Amino acid sequence: MEYINTSEDKLHEECGVFGIFGSPDASALTALGLHALQHRGQEGAGIVSFDGEKFHGVRRPGLVGDHFNKQEVINRLQGSNAIGHVRYSTTGDSILKNIQPLYADLMSGGFACAHNGNLTNASALRENLVSRGSIFQSTSDTETILQLVAQSERKQIVDKLIDALFQIHGAYSLVILTNKKLIGVRDPYGIRPLVLGDLNGAPVLASESCALDIIGAKFVREIENGEIIIISEKGMESIRPFPKVAERPCIFERIYFSRPDSMLGGNTVYTYRKNLGIELAKEHYVDADTVVPVPDSGVPAALGYAQQSNTPFELGIIRNHYVGRTFIEPSQSIRQFGVKLKHNANVSYIKNKKIILIDDSIVRGTTAKKIIKMIYDAGAKEVHLGIACPPIKHPDFYGIDTPDYNELIASKNSIEEISKTIGSKSLFFLSLEGTYRAMGYENRNPDQPQFTDHCFTGEYPTSLIDREKGNISKQFSLLTEKN
Repeated sequence: MEYINTSEDKLHEECGVFGIFGSPDASALTALGLHALQHRGQEGAGIVSFDGEKFHGVRRPGLVGDHFNKQEVINRLQGSNAIGHVRYSTTGDSILKNIQPLYADLMSGGFACAHNGNLTNASALRENLVSRGSIFQSTSDTETILQLVAQSERKQIVDKLIDALFQIHGAYSLVILTNKKLIGVRDPYGIRPLVLGDLNGAPVLASESCALDIIGAKFVREIENGEIIIISEKGMESIRPFPKVAERPCIFERIYFSRPDSMLGGNTVYTYRKNLGIELAKEHYVDADTVVPVPDSGVPAALGYAQQSNTPFELGIIRNHYVGRTFIEPSQSIRQFGVKLKHNANVSYIKNKKIILIDDSIVRGTTAKKIIKMIYDAGAKEVHLGIACPPIKHPDFYGIDTPDYNELIASKNSIEEISKTIGSKSLFFLSLEGTYRAMGYENRNPDQPQFTDHCFTGEYPTSLIDREKGNISKQFSLLTEKN
């Protein structure tokens, strides 16, 4: 049996960003903020600071706590302004030059940028820039933004940035540090998240509000779609240079990516996930003994399902939190135990029971198959699998590491076929309408604000230029060092 790490059968978000302006402890606070955002990327972290005269930077592979927990490192990052980044890469090499924030010396001064998202025309832009003489030092599409800013003929740095932004397509939240400014940008559709906070008068930008909580900052508001926030010693300015379009935030931020205690759209992410389970129980009642979550991401939905269906909730699977993605098994003979490296059945709550297993999503189906077998091996009478979102049938091109169509089990199989493949007694998904109800909408109405839900519907909110031009292989090889 081939071992497949269960973390590889989940969707992965590409990064988290953080920035603070006007605090004497800017770098230390940035490190704390990145620690709170560690779930958004575990393969690299970096901080760039500015002390009024010079920029300072430290970028390292691995976790934030591996490198930014020592005072001598923080002492190197002098200044009252700083930005930071945590990164998750996909198929490309996790090389130091791709770890952000990226920095460049421009005619107008220093320019450091941290980016969450993915540009859908990065390959086309890169080819054009290279043909005009640009020299790229990384394989990150974030560098494309820097190159566009550098080549702009506008005079002011904000105008240069706007000039660059009008040339890019896709999803992005940016935090940028210059000699005089901290700048936050959210793409026209607001696909990737960005929030504004305040720490005793020092403005803070972060991917999620949990990064504000860890430093004791007050949550002010979410940055709006298409908004640019410019922070300087003169104060804060908000501009909206793009044509106005309806906001379409990524629905997976609420379903899976964001931390449960983060605030989005006026509620905690935990509330949305519990609501998903409630709606799932309304749509699919199963007469069973126990509701069991696939930890940790399935817990809120399972609680909602159990409460709505009046079925006992138990932690029938215990997760080992100390297994990393790089675990290497010493021999072929123990590969059959691979799934137990991360999950193990809590037998006393499984044996002789009819189990409703609840998870947030199903991607390839490999993990579900292993867990269901594990539950049956523990003595369960029946295992019914409920998924607290619709089937994922389409890949993402906006900063989520999703498999292609051939690997998405729901793109080529019916629900009955999937159930047979993974070995469940039954399989049921939450409807798209139920997903919207869980988010606070009565239904999915194109005339009302809606989410970026293309993984379910195939309706992509922006053009996919690299894919349309046949450059998709480049986008996911040359430029797979996602942001």
